[in-house]
Amino acid sequence: MFGAIREQLDTIFREDPAAKSAFEIVLCYPGFHAVLFHRLAHKLYGAGFTTTARAVSQFSRWMTGIEIHPGARIGRRFFIDHGMGVVIGETAIVGDDCLLYQGVTLGGTGKERGKRHPTLGNRVIIGSGAKVLGNIVVGDDVRIGAGSVVLKPVPDHSTVVGVPGRVVRSRAENEEPLPHANLPDPEGLAIEQLTQRVEHLEELLKDLAARRGQPGTGPNA
Repeated sequence: MFGAIREQLDTIFREDPAAKSAFEIVLCYPGFHAVLFHRLAHKLYGAGFTTTARAVSQFSRWMTGIEIHPGARIGRRFFIDHGMGVVIGETAIVGDDCLLYQGVTLGGTGKERGKRHPTLGNRVIIGSGAKVLGNIVVGDDVRIGAGSVVLKPVPDHSTVVGVPGRVVRSRAENEEPLPHANLPDPEGLAIEQLTQRVEHLEELLKDLAARRGQPGTGPNA
């Protein structure tokens, strides 16, 4: 138990430059509290004490603003940064060394039973407000941009952005992943290209107007 707590503290120190001390983390980090409560709730759930497990989960949600169903399977060194509004469904599976930001949902797409929530591989980072929905597999070393909605499986070593989520970058296994702040923005890129095109057309119109105003270049010249 103490080894797991120490590992969780080390994970937060590694992932969050704002963390100043273990005491601060234990006292003030909702992501730390939510993971510890979930470890307890998951053990109770697996032992058949489902109502007690749900009560622990409910208390954790009230305390942290993070909802993790006690049936969800969470790997080691899992960190929820900020955390408010995170929802992880009953049949979700999260690999090792994953990082979730506030507002992330690992949810279902309907009222079907059985496996209905996502499976995340190892070292997955999901940006704030992103939704990963349905019984899909998100591979190892995947980055999902803020606000994305992912409804289809994602291969290893990919970057996904947009609504619906699209793979905009795949990299080799030994290639360094993009920092989360530098994920591509296809909508922003499209707007930038359109802006450049409009500016180019405006220059052409100005040039055409100037030519029409010159002596000897008009239609009656």
